[in-house]
Amino acid sequence: MTNRSSLYMLLLVAPFAWIGLLLFTRFVPPQTFSAFVAFFLVLSVALTSTFAPVAYVVGRYVFSLRLYRVTIRHAIRQGALLALVIVLNLILRALDSWNIFTALLICVVAVVIEFLSLARK
Repeated sequence: MTNRSSLYMLLLVAPFAWIGLLLFTRFVPPQTFSAFVAFFLVLSVALTSTFAPVAYVVGRYVFSLRLYRVTIRHAIRQGALLALVIVLNLILRALDSWNIFTALLICVVAVVIEFLSLARK
């Protein structure tokens, strides 16, 4: 897929994922483990498909350096990392295990993964 078609696909998936999340939270009671898993999976798809186009636009127009050429693959990775940070913090919060140190640790790990993936490039 080209960058443009991937970007359009993400922009098409995002509203449907958010509507699906809204309908899921409206009609499914959060009483079973599978309901929690499904909620966090739909939330991660919605967040990734929302953050990836934003990361692509920010990387393309704000950081328009020759040293950093943004592709949709990098933007999807960055959107998925940011969604993962948010979802992991929400999972810890739902389990009453969240504190500021684990949140900072999750953020540091995401930043290290991003630096390592950019250094590989």
